[in-house]
Amino acid sequence: MGDTEDFFQNEDTIFADKELLEINHLPQNERIVGRDKEIEQLASATNPALFGQSPSNVLIYGKTGTGKSLCAKHVSRTAVNLADDNGVSVEYAYIDCSQDPSETQTVRALAKSFNDEEATGVSVPEKGISTSSYYNRLWEILDERVDVAIVILDEIDILDSDSVLMQLSRAGEAGKIEHSKIGVIGISNKIKYKSRMDERVKSSLCEREFVFPPYDANQLREILTARDDAFRDGVLESGVIPRAAALAAQEHGDARKAIDMLRYAGEIAQSRGVDTVQEEFVNEARSRAETDRFRELIRGATPHSRYALQALTLLSLNSDRQDEFRTSKVYDMYEQVCSEHASDPLSQRRVRDLLKEHAFLDILEQSREMGGPDGKFMSHRLLEDPETVQEVLLETE
Repeated sequence: MGDTEDFFQNEDTIFADKELLEINHLPQNERIVGRDKEIEQLASATNPALFGQSPSNVLIYGKTGTGKSLCAKHVSRTAVNLADDNGVSVEYAYIDCSQDPSETQTVRALAKSFNDEEATGVSVPEKGISTSSYYNRLWEILDERVDVAIVILDEIDILDSDSVLMQLSRAGEAGKIEHSKIGVIGISNKIKYKSRMDERVKSSLCEREFVFPPYDANQLREILTARDDAFRDGVLESGVIPRAAALAAQEHGDARKAIDMLRYAGEIAQSRGVDTVQEEFVNEARSRAETDRFRELIRGATPHSRYALQALTLLSLNSDRQDEFRTSKVYDMYEQVCSEHASDPLSQRRVRDLLKEHAFLDILEQSREMGGPDGKFMSHRLLEDPETVQEVLLETE
């Protein structure tokens, strides 16, 4: 066996700054492309914070990879800097609700994000105190540290209740905070999320609503070109970026997927020891990006949402001639999946709603058909490769 040191490379011949191609990277203003209108709308809603006033609460909808989180973070970061010029203390916290879905987890994460224990003298333990105690500490921290707090709740639809939204949107009115103001930016992939909200929360939280459309091929090309300095000079073949942009536009208009494809194409070049990123690598990178994109889509899905998807996947895998299946057939398979997981099945109507949510994310396609004893019926067709779906679903169990 050779020396282990021989397996390492002392120089990266492909990437100059790979961080520019990471999904969690927050780019500078000049790298944010195709979202001027949406940024202007968010800035308008947030603008009162610059003067120590309450910003409007906002609900943002849009498919994955349409720049919702990016723009919310960018506008909030800009508001923090501009308010500081006015002598106003503004801070923002970003919470991924798929990671902190319970009320206790969310309020604890917020308290930790806004806290500076040396300045406040308030500790935020990981456990050992009640939810109400976390709230009390959050209110104390905010009054001590900031004039305005901007709270970004990504994947807000995954929260297990509306309680934290009620508390945040009415904290001032309820006298929980005396000096601070709070603005909430909720982000969801589900356009119908608002219909599930408590009416009291809806009235206070949904002051403004914005929908982010998918990117087109030209916008995606601009987004990728704005990040091409992630690579060393001369490394990218001229057709790589147009190819990645075109494929992403055809599929989903998803900027994350386009950026992933570009990064993976570079990694393929690295693994093969070549000194250029070739256009032919993009197709291979597309397959890898698709798997990762799908994994991200269902990462925060509820168990029964996964069971419904698994039912359609099993039908697709086991059928040689058919790729579209009626709701009743999917539901029969769903009941079998629930039985295997020792879980009580939901109603057929609820499962139909779960399938609609997957359709909104472009995981499956639905169509209304005519015929049969029931007259009209809904059919469902998996858009993702069923073997890929099955692999990812097994990973998330």
